[in-house]
Amino acid sequence: MTSLLDGAKRLMSRGSDLGDRIEALGRAGEAARGRLDDRVVDDAEATVDRVARRLGLAADHTVVAIAGATGSGKSSTFNALAGIELSSVGVRRPTTSWATACVWGKAGADELLDYLVIPPRHQIMRESLLDLGKEDQALQGVVLLDLPDHDSTEVSHHLEVDRLIELTDLMVWVLDPQKYADAAIHDRYLAPFSAYQDVMLVVLNHIDEVPDDRRRAMLDDVRRLLDADGLARVPLLATSARTGEGIDELRSAVAERVKAKAVTRSRLEADVQAAAGRLRDASGTSGHPELSKQRIAALEDAFADAAGVPTVVAAVESATRMRGRRATGWPVTSWLSRLRPDPLKRLHLDLGKDASLLTGRARTSVPAQTQVQRARVDAEVRAVADEVSTPLARPWAESVRRASVTRLSDLNDRLDVALSATELNVDRMPLWAGLVRVLQWLLLLAALAGLLWSALLLADPWLGVDRPHTPDVGGFPVPVLLLLGGVVLGLLLALLCRLLVGATARSRARVADRRLRSAISVVAEELVVVPVRAELMAYDTVREGLARALA
Repeated sequence: MTSLLDGAKRLMSRGSDLGDRIEALGRAGEAARGRLDDRVVDDAEATVDRVARRLGLAADHTVVAIAGATGSGKSSTFNALAGIELSSVGVRRPTTSWATACVWGKAGADELLDYLVIPPRHQIMRESLLDLGKEDQALQGVVLLDLPDHDSTEVSHHLEVDRLIELTDLMVWVLDPQKYADAAIHDRYLAPFSAYQDVMLVVLNHIDEVPDDRRRAMLDDVRRLLDADGLARVPLLATSARTGEGIDELRSAVAERVKAKAVTRSRLEADVQAAAGRLRDASGTSGHPELSKQRIAALEDAFADAAGVPTVVAAVESATRMRGRRATGWPVTSWLSRLRPDPLKRLHLDLGKDASLLTGRARTSVPAQTQVQRARVDAEVRAVADEVSTPLARPWAESVRRASVTRLSDLNDRLDVALSATELNVDRMPLWAGLVRVLQWLLLLAALAGLLWSALLLADPWLGVDRPHTPDVGGFPVPVLLLLGGVVLGLLLALLCRLLVGATARSRARVADRRLRSAISVVAEELVVVPVRAELMAYDTVREGLARALA
């Protein structure tokens, strides 16, 4: 299809934008595939293919089809325009389902006849006949088709008529005075082709069989029916193939349109507009809102809740407090904290630098989603789809809703990997905690030194040793100061550090919450937002393409 579109664009680049419109319809059909009714999309793509092919064939030839019901004089009209008996007339006419083609001007017509799928035995080259007349010059470049009867009992005849009508540049409908109001032709062919009235002619044949005083009234009645079919601009001619009445006018009308070199383009433009109109009716024309930040934020919050982010954040804060107190607490009692289980280790999230090495097979021990959490996720996903799809036609609304849930089967695995792959930085304690730890041990050593010194002083009388002079500070013995100072200062430092550890734990919890939600937002974007936006982009492509094709 791409090569056909490129060819059409090159052919129509001078003075016409039909090539661009064909290309736009092709883009719209491609974007609508799988989202709108396949029959409508197939019709649009077939039109693109057909119109592009026609643009590349026999620009100097115009295909004119004579169509009508049995007994309307269609074949007689064909013969009259050709100026020679070429098509069988009446009840003895062959029952072949093939059309007959009479060609004025051989050069370049072969490919066009192949495009029309007219067998060689049903092709007549007008210049090869011996009785050329001046009318042949008027119809130079015409490929005149005599179609099978559209009301034939043979199904193959109906199919051939329908096929060739799609490929015809100018349609001439021949009506019979006794059956001109037959619903078969009005409902099946004339009214449905109202968009093609600029490339149609209607002929009331056998006018010689209508009394003179009734002709005007009959023509007015036919005109009324055509107007009701939406064909107000279609010329109506009265002819008699038997007597030749009106045939010259019909030939002149055909020749005039062929000479203007606009019939083919008008027919192809009508084809593009008709197919684009049908696709537009199926697709709709309404705009759509963009996904709001608030709606996306609500979706990410639901995903974060389902992933257990609040649980992990609470574990980060608790683990930071535990590890900080263990590092900065009074060494005599801080070892007791080792008896308590580490919150992050219980969740299998104490991974440190190894977190970046995780694969999709990693698993955490975050509690499974509850029914409430799953229901919230479902509600937020529906809300995302509803926010942008409510104004759209039903096929597009359904397409957006399908896209929003297509990848939710991967949700649990993706959330689990997002949690376990996020660097929480809990394993690294701040620098000041290390300094406090050293200071605590120095204070403890001082207290122990004071304790031993005091014990020696108390044991001197028992050992029979003269007590040495004990230094003092402000009247207090140094050993006592060392003992009491080491213990009291260690406890006070531990209490002060509890405040610092608490602030650090809250800060790290906020950082962990931000990082985890950032990782969860990537999951929400990939699993829900991106598929929904892809559908909206496809819808915009269809709408913009149709607007260009219908311009």
